[in-house]
Amino acid sequence: MRIALDATYSTGAALSGVGVYSREILHGLAAQIPDAPFDWFYRSKPFWRDRNQPVPPNVTRRLLTDTLGSRAAPLFHGLNQRLPRRRFAKQIATFHDLFVFSGVYSTPEFRARFTAQAREAATGADLVIAVSRFTAGQVEEYLGVPPTRIRVIHHGVLPRQIPHLPRENVVLCLGAIQRRKNQAGLVRAFRAMPPDWRLVLAGSEGFEAREALDEIAKSPARDRIQVTGYLTDSQVGEWYAKARIFAFPSLDEGFGIPVAEAMAAGIPVIVGNRSALPEVAGEAGLAVDPKDDDALAEALVRLATSPDLQARLGQEGRERAAQFTWEKAVEQTQACYHELV
Repeated sequence: MRIALDATYSTGAALSGVGVYSREILHGLAAQIPDAPFDWFYRSKPFWRDRNQPVPPNVTRRLLTDTLGSRAAPLFHGLNQRLPRRRFAKQIATFHDLFVFSGVYSTPEFRARFTAQAREAATGADLVIAVSRFTAGQVEEYLGVPPTRIRVIHHGVLPRQIPHLPRENVVLCLGAIQRRKNQAGLVRAFRAMPPDWRLVLAGSEGFEAREALDEIAKSPARDRIQVTGYLTDSQVGEWYAKARIFAFPSLDEGFGIPVAEAMAAGIPVIVGNRSALPEVAGEAGLAVDPKDDDALAEALVRLATSPDLQARLGQEGRERAAQFTWEKAVEQTQACYHELV
């Protein structure tokens, strides 16, 4: 059976969470089913930019256009809650999050475009893959997709090179600095930490980053707060090696890959007690109300002053993260294809 997928988001040097998901699903399927032909469709810019890049032997690179015919393959899988205008015989759409519906975490233009694409994809999909039970609930609530058409398939955790470095008194938060990630609340809570601790905010500036940057500027602990900007994979690995605490008090996450990666690196995690984060961390992390600065501060201090708790959560986190594999995600995705075709 020929299978078509939207490979648009799988290219580039600095992949987002959606990009990592796309790359792992695309290459995982091609490797797992070597006798099956795949069409990888790209929108115009990435198609022409990467047209000479190698692809697996059972893959054909194609240009995704509005006039795309429906006979190219019996099944099309949109990997980022978008589907082409012309229907294939069967279509699947993966939904990662719907934060545009739940809060003001992006520009009005982005929200309008994203909302329209999400509604079209939900209407045109014979089956929806949600990356968490939380996202599945959002798809049902905001887009009216019945549970019978939704399948939950969690992300995996990439095996990352973690150098052998001594742990330091560092609270690490990895992700774009933006309102939804709530680094501003983390900066305020960090004031309660002992004076020999540092806070590292690792990520580029995103929507309303000024909120967090203003909090840093007026914080009495500002000399102990570092904003790194965008990091390479090797730099991320170094911070995972050095940090003693990983704090991710996000307000809305469809999954939370950084949390799973931090647990895999043996760092005890603190997460917001909403959206998909408790689903990812399970009992292996401390979950607090991300809007309660005092509760977040209490969790930080409790973890910073308890080496035994750090060690226990670090070990439990490794065991928890081992449950999230891309091999499992690929197998479950393939099962969805067989279900439809």
